[in-house]
Amino acid sequence: MIQSDPVIEWLLDSDPSIRWQVMRDLLDTPDREWMAERAKVETEGWGARLLSCQDEDGQWAGGAFLPAGFDAREWKERGQPWTATTFSLSQLREFGLDPACTCARRTVELIGANARWEEGGQPYWEGEVEECINGRTVADGAYFGIDVSPIVDRLAGERLDDGGWNCERINGSVLSSFASTINVLEGLLEYEGSTGGTHRSREARRTGEEFLLARNLFRRLGTGEPADERFLHFLHPNRWRYDILRALDYFRSSAILTGNNPDPRLGEAIDHLRSRRLQDGSWPLDGSPAGRVWFEVDDGQGKPSRWVTLRAMRVLRWWDAQPSINA
Repeated sequence: MIQSDPVIEWLLDSDPSIRWQVMRDLLDTPDREWMAERAKVETEGWGARLLSCQDEDGQWAGGAFLPAGFDAREWKERGQPWTATTFSLSQLREFGLDPACTCARRTVELIGANARWEEGGQPYWEGEVEECINGRTVADGAYFGIDVSPIVDRLAGERLDDGGWNCERINGSVLSSFASTINVLEGLLEYEGSTGGTHRSREARRTGEEFLLARNLFRRLGTGEPADERFLHFLHPNRWRYDILRALDYFRSSAILTGNNPDPRLGEAIDHLRSRRLQDGSWPLDGSPAGRVWFEVDDGQGKPSRWVTLRAMRVLRWWDAQPSINA
């Protein structure tokens, strides 16, 4: 039985933010049980620890995208800092903080009242200027019950001719990037799951998905060569960065929401995912984006990662259950 799987037991011997997802996605636990585990994210483990780092005005580190008093030399020398509001809020969404809990409702209200984007000074829930940032803002806003439809409409209108998005569009880029596209797609999917979406948002999601699928999630369209070898490495937390596991997890969620069968063009990425499984049944962490964090949620580069393993196992469980793929 799957409950006796040592990898499952290893995942369950962890933080509530991982346990509830294992219960829901790998064990098919009744809703009331995994929801009770999910409720612990607010009061125990990583979720509670991240909430304890929050400023009185609802922000983290005194800023929307960057910590207060940020010095650009830090980015150059140590990497991009990840402690400000946008990345902390996204991490709480990843942990599964219940959006209906009092703490979550208070947080998004305070952020709406007090947080302003460093680039342009806009109120937080009106969105920033970059597509990549706005994709995550839509995902967080939709998850936590904020009306982000104006940002969604803007993103739908910012698609490039190849169907995806690029944060450098404003600087003249005409080709989409994998990273910008996955950030926007995740936002549009969260919005669609929360509201049903609009015709424009669903069409934008379709063309963004096609951008990735036409490239087998990691190849250049023209040459077939890998667009970036790093796309085949498994990161956590991804922050804004792209890898094929992030994309596969997105396509799993998309198929579950829409009831669509998985696209066969995911197959090459699935094969690579299988090939990276360690002998003990887990998957390793290939790396984490460098830069300031509140605390680590993995055991280190090259070591088995519960987060990567959870995502890999639920992707493969979904894929292997599809008769149209495995006939």
